[in-house]
Formats: sequence, structure tokens, C-alpha cells
Amino acid sequence: MTWAYWLRLFTGTHCTARGLKPSSIARYEGDLAQFRIYIRVRQNDIGPGEVTPRHVLEYLEYLRRERNNGDAAVNRHTTVLRVFYKAMVAMGYLEPSANPMAHFPKVRSTPRKLPVALSEEETTGLLDAPPSDTILGLRDRAILMLLYGTGIRASECAQLTVDDVDLGNATVQVVGKGGHQRTVPLNEAVVEALQRYACARGVVSRTGPFFVSRTRRALSRGAIYERVRTWGEKARLSKRVSPHRLRHTFATHLVRAGVGIVTIRDLLGHRCITSTQVYLHVTARDLEEAAGLHPIHRLAPIVEGLLPDVKLPFQRPTFRRRYG
Repeated sequence: MTWAYWLRLFTGTHCTARGLKPSSIARYEGDLAQFRIYIRVRQNDIGPGEVTPRHVLEYLEYLRRERNNGDAAVNRHTTVLRVFYKAMVAMGYLEPSANPMAHFPKVRSTPRKLPVALSEEETTGLLDAPPSDTILGLRDRAILMLLYGTGIRASECAQLTVDDVDLGNATVQVVGKGGHQRTVPLNEAVVEALQRYACARGVVSRTGPFFVSRTRRALSRGAIYERVRTWGEKARLSKRVSPHRLRHTFATHLVRAGVGIVTIRDLLGHRCITSTQVYLHVTARDLEEAAGLHPIHRLAPIVEGLLPDVKLPFQRPTFRRRYG
């Protein structure tokens, strides 16, 4: 069996049967194509059924040393290979004993980093950066307002159609990971920004994209990332800005405002509450404010004045008995 045949079976049959999105299948294809090139160049172009755990270990070492990949990237490649060979076994093209990933050691999990959010001042500067006297300026401001005001992902924003945006009821219907749909409410400021852009954009069919390019085509996920990054630079923000950072900012600001973690989970479209709990972190400023609210500065003088003329046991000097 050739590599091309196995890869076609995996992406065209297994991944499609699982209902994976085209973007997810494309990422699998990219990682497996990289492994295929490594096998051809470094391992004498052996067949996919001849790969051993040693080959995989050497490949991971190659990713770390020669491609300077971090733990997260190495873990992703390991997972892709594990899923690929498990699928080949399930479809009967590989014996379980020949699966190089069957007893492959677990890769150390990547420590989760706390999300970095924009401050309120930085967020205001970003939202005010696009001009309001051009259609593209109104479009980009609407995108920034929508991303920050709802916490939706860039891919979810790119897929929005005119029908998905219900300005009358102040909601948007988005399709998240795994094809799960959810309705996200809009606040008045976001509705106003979307209305101004929709009026300037002109009429679009109900099934057409809500955000369009100069050529009236749908904005891609990459284009949305580029627009957000560009306005972050023009706003002279010290932090690198992306749609995902605006998602972090949305959740962090809600936590600070006292919104419950379950509500934030539903708004973000997380399937597991543990993914949302990362936003329960506190910043250095929050810690300073909490320390300032501690009642010790009021209680300490009170305790001191309770027994002003009495010596407490630990205040009495101790004397050693001398012998002889």
C-alpha cells in the first residue's frame, strides 16, 4: 500500500465519516504530509506499514532540534500520528501488532499558560482605531466590536451569513467546533456597529456572507486575523492583538464583572467547564486590590488596644535558673 492511498483513505473516508470540518481535515493533511516528507528523505522512503516506534521518536527529535518546534507542536504531531494509525487498524489495513503508536509513550503535556487579555484602556484604543468615514473602516470596527463583544472565534465570525445576524433580536447564530450551533446575544453597542456597517455595505442575499471584502467575497479566517493584527499595530498597542486575544479579553472582563463561569462557558461555546476555568485567574492588579481590602489594617490597632496594661505571656522576659 502506498502513502498516497493510505492518506487518501484517512482524510477522505475516516475523517469525513467522523464529520470533521474541512479546516480540521486540512490540518491533519498538513501534518501527515510533513511526516511523509521526513520518511521519504530521512528513512529511505519506507512504506506506511513499515514505520516503527523508533522512526516516530526520531521524527519527534527532528521536530524539536531541526525545526525548533515547541512542546505543543510536538504533541499535536504525535496525536495526529496516533489517530492516523488507529484509523488504519480500524479499517483493516494494518495489524494491531504493527501499529507503531500502539504502545508509544505518552508525550509530556504542555503546561497551560494563563491567557493574556487587553486592559480596558487598550481595548478602547483598539475599537476606536478604524475610521468611521469609509466602508472598510466601518466593517473592521464592526468585526472588532463583534469579536470583543461576544467572544466568538475568528472562524465563527468568517462563516456568518446575513441570516445568521439577527439585529432585530440582537443575536447571532454561530457554528462552533464540531458543528455545534449556539445563539450569542449582542449588546447595544455591537448592534449599532453592525447596523452602521450593514447600511454602508448595501444589500446582500440572505445566504451571503455578512462581512465582505472589496470584491464582495466572504472574508476568510486568515483575513480577519490580518485585519485585527493591523488595527492593533495602528493603535500602537504593546501587546500583539489577535481574534483569540479578544476572545480572552471578553472572558476575562466578564469574570472581573462578576459573571458566573457557567454563563461564560455557554457564551464561549466550550463543551467542558475546565476549558473556561482558566479565566478564573487574577491579575497582579487584582491581587493588589484584594490585599488593600484585607481588614488587617483595621483589626490590628483594635487588638493592640484591647489590653493596654496587660503583658501577654509571650511578651514576658524569660529567665534561666542558675545552678551552683
